[in-house]
Amino acid sequence: MTTTDLIIIGAGPGGYRAAEYAAKNGLQVVVIEGRHVGGTCLNEGCIPTKAFARNAEVMKSLANADQFGFDNLHYDFDFQRVVERKNQVIETLRSGVETLLSQPGITLVKEEAAFVDAKTVQTTSGETFTAPNIIIATGSEPKSPPFKVSDSNIACDSSELLDATTLPRHLCIVGAGVIGMEFASIFNAFGCQVTVVEFLKECLPNLDSDIAKRLRKSLEKQGVEFFMQSAVTAVTSEGVTFERKGKSTTIEADKVLIAVGRKPVLPKGIETTGVAIDKTGIIVDDNMQTDIFGLYAIGDVNGRQMLAHAATMQGLRAVNHILGRPDNIRLDIMPAAIFTSPEAACVGKSEDECKAEETPYECHKGYYRANGKALAMGETEGIVKLLTDAKGRIIGCHILGAHAADMVQEVAALMNRDATIDQLRQITHIHPTLEEILQDL
Repeated sequence: MTTTDLIIIGAGPGGYRAAEYAAKNGLQVVVIEGRHVGGTCLNEGCIPTKAFARNAEVMKSLANADQFGFDNLHYDFDFQRVVERKNQVIETLRSGVETLLSQPGITLVKEEAAFVDAKTVQTTSGETFTAPNIIIATGSEPKSPPFKVSDSNIACDSSELLDATTLPRHLCIVGAGVIGMEFASIFNAFGCQVTVVEFLKECLPNLDSDIAKRLRKSLEKQGVEFFMQSAVTAVTSEGVTFERKGKSTTIEADKVLIAVGRKPVLPKGIETTGVAIDKTGIIVDDNMQTDIFGLYAIGDVNGRQMLAHAATMQGLRAVNHILGRPDNIRLDIMPAAIFTSPEAACVGKSEDECKAEETPYECHKGYYRANGKALAMGETEGIVKLLTDAKGRIIGCHILGAHAADMVQEVAALMNRDATIDQLRQITHIHPTLEEILQDL
């Protein structure tokens, strides 16, 4: 049996960053990963999706090139080269993570882990490790659909669609969350017919409803067809059958992406630890510690916020707690982005939340069409909504438009310092930039 200071199960964004940070602060760390390092984000999530999104962005620019004086453009779209570029991006970043995990103080074990007890883990080969502290960072996987899938050849999850080598003629997407909306935007740009079927009244339920509606309408103008408030009953070789307003409809498609959410992946043997688990995942406190002393769970597996950067910051918090070191990490302020075209991003409360909670607020709006850089870029579709409380303190921001994620990041930084809208207005912004929209609110 090998004794170490810290065992981390999972080498995704939460696990590998926690390992790096712990090693730099003097801990001996064993990282156990049964699959590729980098986790879902790098291998079959954020990174490959964004590689595809970049290709889609280029295609959209070509399609609109006439407004910049380019006429009669001709090009051939080679999807195989798109896939090859995506795979190269993944390989490059995966190699970087493996290099990071080879630094002094870190031992990477490329095997699956199983708990023996709350302090002991055994790998596939039978090697046993023990440590006073263990961080579970095993991530999540696609949820099983609540309807019958009778043709596994037509149905796929996001990982399988990212591995496709040919484009579907008609892609039907079940679910209008972040994954569904990003794939709808990407494959529409690639020239596929795209249909989205969603049970709820509006897409992206965690986004401000005004922003979500505007995004859906924008994608509709680009050719994506939406069926909202529709309950899927079956996926067959013919396509997707759903009930809507008492009527049954079948959408024919040669590929169906099932994007109905994700669920935590619990490590083998977790029951031996006696740790508390509910339907969202492993239960943790604000230090990411479970009800078992020295046992932590970060990222998707605790179900708090299924975002790669949330996993990273939760990992840093867990290591700080192990080290007995206080920090100023604000896990309650977690920006997020949807890399559609146009892009959307948010941080903090939405108008919907403020109304539901009866929280006094003021909404400040700005529009891309009034911004010089947006006009010069040809990106005039967009809106910024900044919410402040009764004292003018910034409590939320939701944006639709070019570089929305970059702009929300500025607001997130200000929210981490409890800044007011008056303080934002007094910060000099480069001219011309999209961020001036924030300054002019």
